[in-house]
Order: sequence, then structure tokens, then C-alpha cells
Amino acid sequence: MTTGNADKLFADAEKARSGSRYPIAVDLYLRALACYTLDGNAEGALDCRIALADTYRMTGDFADAIRHYTEALASATEPPVRADCSSGIGLAYRALGDWKAALEHLQAADVIYLAENDKRGHAFVTWAIAGTHRIHGNIDKAIETFTEALKAYEKLKDRRGVGYCHNGLGGANRIAGRFKESEKHYTKANKIFENMKDRFGTAYSYCGLGNARRMAGDFKGALAYFKKAESRYKRIGDRVSYAYTLWSMATTSKMLGKLSAASERYEQAEALFRATRDQRGLVYCKLGYGELRLLEGNKTAATRFFRNALKKAEEFGFEVEASHARQLLGIPTGYEKLGIYLEFGEAPYNLP
Repeated sequence: MTTGNADKLFADAEKARSGSRYPIAVDLYLRALACYTLDGNAEGALDCRIALADTYRMTGDFADAIRHYTEALASATEPPVRADCSSGIGLAYRALGDWKAALEHLQAADVIYLAENDKRGHAFVTWAIAGTHRIHGNIDKAIETFTEALKAYEKLKDRRGVGYCHNGLGGANRIAGRFKESEKHYTKANKIFENMKDRFGTAYSYCGLGNARRMAGDFKGALAYFKKAESRYKRIGDRVSYAYTLWSMATTSKMLGKLSAASERYEQAEALFRATRDQRGLVYCKLGYGELRLLEGNKTAATRFFRNALKKAEEFGFEVEASHARQLLGIPTGYEKLGIYLEFGEAPYNLP
């Protein structure tokens, strides 16, 4: 019998994941899953697959996450468990830039949560749907839905959920051009996560605070926050969030006129975006490369990057990023239709 050993491995994996030691957690979950499967323990295998999928999603291995969520969904019979699997699949698709598939799975999960009167599940999936609206580019809807999730988590007295809603509101307000409001939300999130000693939430908020300082023109202050986020993401092993931190650091270096440093950071970000198949991140890198070429005086190469960015953004339905590309190409952006209020002068452009 292997169940005892599997239970010990699973418990150790849970402990590693709660401490944001994701690579260690994955190894332990895989070993536990092998033991549960060998022992014919279907319940243990199901729990292990879901936990493994969650961890893969956190580290940017979205294809593996979807595979394990889908296998778990196929064997799950309890409605709440099926809802958790559907929401996980939705989050993984969202990270890949497929916001349509993400919404489909998240909304399917919410139907179950509401039917089961699962308030915590509903709060979570509302937060996830809000982030999906942000990726699509429906910023007003994103802010409205994040606010709805925030109220739900406040009623539940769930500090972690409240913190993630503030992080989400910080990002959505930054995209909308409401930079002071953005900084307020990230500051609230940072205080919550620091008190909880939540490394991932703290790293997320530090990156947000860095972007808030960047948009305020405080580039040195921005880099200080980004470095705090960078050190935490490296320890956690979160390639997805770290890639966006690298992009933000590159953009800050660009604004400071340090084009070589900016290019290096964009390349590092691009490598991670390719590894995690993050199409939206790749659009942002194209925009960054284009600006560097523009600042170097190579308008032809810059235009080529901007056009490629626009084509990919339109292909995936990334409305915000498509508008940024149009801005850089000097054509009508459509910002206001998205609930975005930005004004730009000459290059370099401090994209939010």
C-alpha cells in the first residue's frame, strides 16, 4: 500500500506551495500522484491533479495546467469540485491570451457556484472574470467587476481576496489612466500582503507600485520597487509575473534614455513570454522594440514592429494593446471607447 507515503508527499507539497516554493511543490505533487494512481486512490489522485494544475498555472506552465484540470474535471462528480476545475481552466486560457475561452469556462464555473450558494467560489470567479475583461480591453467593465469582487471578499472577511482585488483595481485603473487611484489600490494591497507574509501577493503589489511610480515620472522610485518584485518572483519561480516586471523595468530604462539596458530587459521578458506562450506579453515586447528603433532613428524598423504588434493584438482581440500600437503608428486609437484616458507627447512613450 502506498497511500500513507502519498499522503505525506501531498502534505509536503501543500506546505511547499503555501510557501510559494512552486518547483519543489510540483515535484512532490507528481510523486504523490504516482503513488495515489498506483494504489487506486481516486480521491487522492483527484485532489493531487487539481493542486498540481493550480501550481503549474502559478509557474506559467499553462498547457500542463489545462491538461491536469481537464483530467480532474473528467473524474470529478461533486459540483464544487467541477466548478473549481472549470475556473482553473479559465484562468489558464486567460493567461494564454484566449480571453473568449477563459470567459466561457469562468462563467460556467460561476453558474455552479451560484447554484451551490458558494459565496467564496463566486467571489473568486468574479475576480477572475474582472481580470479577463481587463485583458480583453473592456476596462470600465473590469473596474466594475473587480469592485464587485472586492465587496464580496470584504463580506467574507477574506483578507487575501481583498488584497488581490486591490491589486486588480490597481492595474485596471493604471490602464485607464487613473494613476493616483492605481497607486492607492496597490498601496492597500501591499499593506495587506506584507502583514500576511504572502510573498506572491507582496511581489505583485511591489510591481504595481513600481508601475504607479513610473507613471508619475518617478523612474528611480519605480526601479526600486521593481527590484523588490524581481527578487521575490525569482525566489517563487513565477515566470509569468516576472516577465511583466522585466517589461516594466525595460520601459523605465527606456524612459531614462538607457536604451541598451532597456533592450536587454525586453529580450529577457520576451524569452519568458515565449516560454509561457503569453501572446499579450509578446505584443508589449514588439511595442518596446519598435520604440527603441524609433529612438535610434530607424523609423522604418520601428513601423514594422508597431504594425506587427497591431496585427497580433487584433488577431487575439487585445483591444488595449491594439490601441497602443495605433498610438505609436500615429493613427486613431479608440482609447475612449475602452474607458481609457491617456495623452502622449513625443517619444519615448510611457505606456501604462
